[in-house]
Formats: sequence, structure tokens, C-alpha cells
Amino acid sequence: MRRVALYGGTFDPVHNGHIAVARALISFFAFDAVSFIPAYVAPHKRAAEVASAFHRFAMLALATQDEERFRLSTVELEAPERPYTVDTLTRLRAKFNDSTRLFFIMGADSWEEIKTWRDWEQVLTMTDHIVVARPGHTLRTDHVTPAIRARIVDLCGAKADEARRTLGASEEGRIFLTDVVTVDVSATQVRRAASEGRELRSLVPAPVAEYIRKHGLYSNRLKGE
Repeated sequence: MRRVALYGGTFDPVHNGHIAVARALISFFAFDAVSFIPAYVAPHKRAAEVASAFHRFAMLALATQDEERFRLSTVELEAPERPYTVDTLTRLRAKFNDSTRLFFIMGADSWEEIKTWRDWEQVLTMTDHIVVARPGHTLRTDHVTPAIRARIVDLCGAKADEARRTLGASEEGRIFLTDVVTVDVSATQVRRAASEGRELRSLVPAPVAEYIRKHGLYSNRLKGE
């Protein structure tokens, strides 16, 4: 079966950490593609000031243009009235045929807040999931139900060949924990650096740094994730 990873988020802006996650997971799990899915406005960020969907999509396009296995999806931008992950996964499962195994990527913060998501238990059964640990931190599992914990596969510290064997032997609907990514960059860091007029090229791909400079994004504000 083809393996496609779904990488959702606000991407405000996309940064080197996002790119590192996608590259590492493609290598580690032998994915055929990673599809970036920018949110119209993430439900939990509606109170915050977020760059327009146009700018965030444009920066993602620039960041992924030279990566053969990177894809860019407009599924959430085209349906702003249905912003929740449960809705997005329903649409994507209908789009992909049975020969494709889908994996939903989430960061450690999202994993720790998963019980605040709409229909969170259903979300965790709709695809496989990959939870990416922050460098130097351990992923917790005590906040989810025993039924969810029974589907967790801890691959922290595992090698790529072990991960691929485990993936091939496992049933769908698993939750894989991994610490394969070592780059630690946040969108908050990027926005702060931009607001202070500092160089961004160590934090975001060069075309994204130029785009932020050209359009004056984040120059007059600081905000949280």
C-alpha cells in the first residue's frame, strides 16, 4: 500500500522545524508523500491574530517547491466552515482509495491537548497517527483512555529499519510515538525574530525568509502559538 502522511497546522509561518519533521518521517517510515494541510484558521487559534490564508499558503508553496515527495493540500482552505480535524479526515478518507494508508502527523503539544479536540477519540481511529516528540522531552500517554493507550506503538529510540518492520506488521489505526526529529524551532521564534528585524534564514527556508521580508509579515506584533 502507498503510505501518505497528512501534516496539518496553521503554519504561521512554515519553518525549518516543519520541513525537518516531514523529511525525517519520509525517511524513517518510507512514506510515499507528505501532504501539508494549512488550516483556514485553526479552531483553537481563532482569538489570535493569524497571517492570512493567502500568505500562509504562499509560504508553504515556496518552502515545498523543491521537495519531490512534498504535497500541498487546500482541503481546509476550501471548507472554512468545517475547520475541525474530524471533518478534514472524513473528506480525505473519501478522496484516497483503499490502496493508500493514511497517517496524521501531530506535534507533542497537540498530543497533550488531544482531549480538547472535537470528537477526539473518533479522530484517533480514522487514520494511523504519528506523534513527534520535542527534542529532549518524553511524550506522555497517561492522559488518554486505556483503549487509546492499547493502540500506541512507542518507536522512540528505534532505528528506521525497525520502524518500517513495525509499521508493515501493524494493523491500521495505530498511534506511533517517535523522537526521530532533532530540530527545535517554533513559529513563535520566527514571528519574534521578524518583529525585531532579525535574520530569519536559520529559522525558515530562504524563500520564506524573503517572502516575510518583502511583505512585512509579523513586523509589528508578537503573538503566541
